[in-house]
Amino acid sequence: MHVAALREQIAVAPLPSPAPAAESSAIVRLLTCGSVDDGKSTLIGRMLWDATSIAEDQRAAIIHASQNRLQNGEKVDFSLLLDGLQAEREQGITIDIAWRYFETTHRRFVVIDAPGHEQYTRNMATGASHADVAILLVDARHGVKRQTRRHAAICDLVGIKSVVLAVNKMDLIDYSEATFRAIEAEFRSLAQSFNFCIVAIPVAALPGDNVVRSSSAMPWYGGPTLLDHLETLDVDTERRDAPFRMPVQLVLRHGDFRGYAGTVASGHIRPGDRIVDAGSGLGATVRRITTMDGNLTFAHKGDAVAVELDTDLDISRGAVLSEVQRRPINADVLEARLVWLAEAPFDPEAGYLLRTATDLTPVTSMSVSALIDFETLASTPAHACAANDIADCRILLGRPTSLDLFADLPATGNFILVSAVDGTTVAGGVISWAQAGAATVGDNVFVLDRELLLRGLCSDLGDSPADLAEFHRRAQEAAILLRSVGIPVLIEI
Repeated sequence: MHVAALREQIAVAPLPSPAPAAESSAIVRLLTCGSVDDGKSTLIGRMLWDATSIAEDQRAAIIHASQNRLQNGEKVDFSLLLDGLQAEREQGITIDIAWRYFETTHRRFVVIDAPGHEQYTRNMATGASHADVAILLVDARHGVKRQTRRHAAICDLVGIKSVVLAVNKMDLIDYSEATFRAIEAEFRSLAQSFNFCIVAIPVAALPGDNVVRSSSAMPWYGGPTLLDHLETLDVDTERRDAPFRMPVQLVLRHGDFRGYAGTVASGHIRPGDRIVDAGSGLGATVRRITTMDGNLTFAHKGDAVAVELDTDLDISRGAVLSEVQRRPINADVLEARLVWLAEAPFDPEAGYLLRTATDLTPVTSMSVSALIDFETLASTPAHACAANDIADCRILLGRPTSLDLFADLPATGNFILVSAVDGTTVAGGVISWAQAGAATVGDNVFVLDRELLLRGLCSDLGDSPADLAEFHRRAQEAAILLRSVGIPVLIEI
């Protein structure tokens, strides 16, 4: 059957093909989240179908593939535009994160379609960490669920400020304003402790109500459609006076050139600016900012550059270059909120490493103080956490590392925890408080220092790169064994 005839059958003719987005328009990273079967993939698929120039052959393929999946007279399964894995299509759910780029006449978007099942919370948290705005879907028939609350808490954890509460499937409750208002009021009440800017929109993804076109079935709603709101949303969340930060990824050496390569995490820098290595406090003046395409007169957040200084600093990967006046905290004691991602629960006797942008620091000890209750979204006292829990914790590090509070600078105020045994990621979190002082926590802390190791366990090692790597590996293994029998360990090597 011809594509035009198929369109007439489903009565969902697309809008005219949009003109290319303006070159100056910012890309918005858009997360869709919420409980399973609330219609996330269908909503975004519908928006793509109505507002973008999908090729004719792709439309025909989607319509054809929909015939064996749908019931009740439905003609197009819009989720097919997002659900890419074979298992997703077979089960009708989202498992992995689906990334999709599209643009309209006003803006470019990257859609991050997150899975709703609790067992895939890890994938959702990964997607949320990249997002500027979240569309949190709620099925109008069922209201706010436990997983809805969990996803809201994760959005808050990773610093998402703009949240669209999309109350979906309004067509299945006869477009009831009372039901929509009740769901909106419940969510706003639950989210009072979060720093969200919430816009609530009633939608029906399958027929397209308030997705791209305004709905005649809901005359009581006078707000924007979902697409209208997204096209006008201000997503520039970084303070204009944010301090300069650049974690060093690599030290480049070529002849007389010595440059410190990395991506600017916040703020900006120019030749002539004075900067410091946050860890050592050593300062220098920026002589040149260069890239593969040549020198720059200015670098700002997101730019990958190499910075040449007028004085060589004895620093390496893991250092953080900073402006002089507003520096990071060189901390070895942290308080943080994290989402536990590993299947195995938190084990206070296990070995963990804290990974920031370019640094990896051993964790001396860690304790949990509270968990988020997903019924009330309030903190409740606790001393353990398991998969998909959100916990408040205190972390002591084996040495200071340069970082910021997440509320001040998100780019350098977040971290992940990895297993010291196999390097797998076990948690991701944000820093709420930090200071130096772990080395003064008490005389009962066993100090595993370089001299001690060289006298015994590492006496056979030299100064070659391979021997130094083995030295660090043995130190970590010794610390894990000591912690496993209840001995707090501080590594100083």
